[in-house]
Amino acid sequence: MGSIVERLTILDYSIVVSYLVILIVIGYRASFSDKSDKEETLFLANKSLGWSSIGFNMWGTNVGPSMLLAFASIGYSTGIVAVNFDWYAFVFLFLLAIVFAPKYLAANVSTMPEFMGKRYGDSTQTILAWYALIKILISWLSLGLFAGGFLVRQILGIPMWQSVIVLVLFAGLFAFAGGLKAIAKVNVFQMILLIAVSLTLTVLGVIKVGGISKVYHSVPADYWTLIHPASDPKYPWYAILLGYPVAAVAFFCTDQAMVQSVLGAKNLEQGQLGVNFIAWLKILSLPLFILTGILCYILFPNLKDPSEAYMTMVTNLFPPGMNGLVIIVLIAVLVGTIGSSLNSLSTVFTMDVYLKKINPQATNNEIIRVGRMTVIAGCFFAIMMALAIDSIKGLNLFDVFQSVLGFIAPPLAVVFLLTVFWTRTTKKAVNFTLSAGSVFSLGVGVMYLWVFTPDKYPIWPHYLLLSFFIFAFLAVLAMIISLLDKVPTVYLATLEEQNNIEKPSKKVWISWLLLAIVMIGLYLFFN
Repeated sequence: MGSIVERLTILDYSIVVSYLVILIVIGYRASFSDKSDKEETLFLANKSLGWSSIGFNMWGTNVGPSMLLAFASIGYSTGIVAVNFDWYAFVFLFLLAIVFAPKYLAANVSTMPEFMGKRYGDSTQTILAWYALIKILISWLSLGLFAGGFLVRQILGIPMWQSVIVLVLFAGLFAFAGGLKAIAKVNVFQMILLIAVSLTLTVLGVIKVGGISKVYHSVPADYWTLIHPASDPKYPWYAILLGYPVAAVAFFCTDQAMVQSVLGAKNLEQGQLGVNFIAWLKILSLPLFILTGILCYILFPNLKDPSEAYMTMVTNLFPPGMNGLVIIVLIAVLVGTIGSSLNSLSTVFTMDVYLKKINPQATNNEIIRVGRMTVIAGCFFAIMMALAIDSIKGLNLFDVFQSVLGFIAPPLAVVFLLTVFWTRTTKKAVNFTLSAGSVFSLGVGVMYLWVFTPDKYPIWPHYLLLSFFIFAFLAVLAMIISLLDKVPTVYLATLEEQNNIEKPSKKVWISWLLLAIVMIGLYLFFN
């Protein structure tokens, strides 16, 4: 597997330069075309996002460089089972669109901590704000940037420190200058490019193998099965069924980086249709990402490391003149994920920490300045963490990402689900779960990942099942605390607040019904 740089032609360089120019023009126009109401432009895009921008931006945030690496890797070694992590998501995206989004938009909030603060007070908002900041810094910025730097280093052959510095500064440019509006506009363009380039790679692979039928019959039969038996040590059906929802609720319904696009919607219907759109886009993960790994298994069956599957395909299948497209995809997924993460980090710190605790009388210009300083600080932190992660050896990217999220997610999933579905939930239970519950959950994660690792201590359950057990334990504990609270502080919605919660339109219900039919059909077809 040689470096792409060695085979770049003038056409490749022209493609990359043209792409960068278009990207900067789109970002500049989105950042500076409208000077009114700068605060909202930086954080929530003036509440101007339509369904397509919301869907593409959420997908761009979700499709990080780790997906290119990890999905192809699992496709190479296991088949299509990893597509559960995208297709099963439609259930929880539906929950976001129909249950959570109406409440978020009715509350007129900028952040998830602000939403919880309106229900349970300043202490809850502060705890959740710091929890959200740590989560964004670690699970989004640091791990995402490391995966991107890893990919760039492997394909372009440049050192990790150079890769991450250039990538994070370029991605941070849009978050610094134009905030959510610029990132959303850029992501529409980038995700269309990502689909085109990835589909081209898949088509070239299918042609080289000899057609769809040849692809189907050239791998073990269980490669095409979505639901694996309970005896499967890697992805048993019960672990995915029970454990994945914990991470999915926290990721899709409560994560600032994902929900922020919905908060910037023109109205509720556009937000709900945008969430529906990302659920449709997630169907593409099979042909665009996982199938790449399966094709690599057929064409290059003796790879030492399955994580090289994607890189092996692009370095061997794209002819001279098309290698520039690979570099474009790298930049696209990095700008999408890192840009959205920096914008979320900036929003949470500025609105929930600075404006709430440090300077409540801050002017509009001061708010903008602090937001941009936070973006710069986030860039530096992400670079340092990515280089630190690079020093750890023997990392299985996909499982590490999923398990880290699995230990961060339970407290968030418990708090948001109880607060929305159980009116008896008390402030004491919420604060306990977010503080002590988080220490417990993350403590178990540290024990699992670094101290008593499952390879040496096989008594551990599957990490997805472990996440579910933590979730169940914290949920029961929170309910007990709520019931035993003699002076309960609970959230009681006023009549005005209840009236502000809109009902889904007919168009929204039809879009979700069609999606449900398609998803059920896909699960039946692949089992």
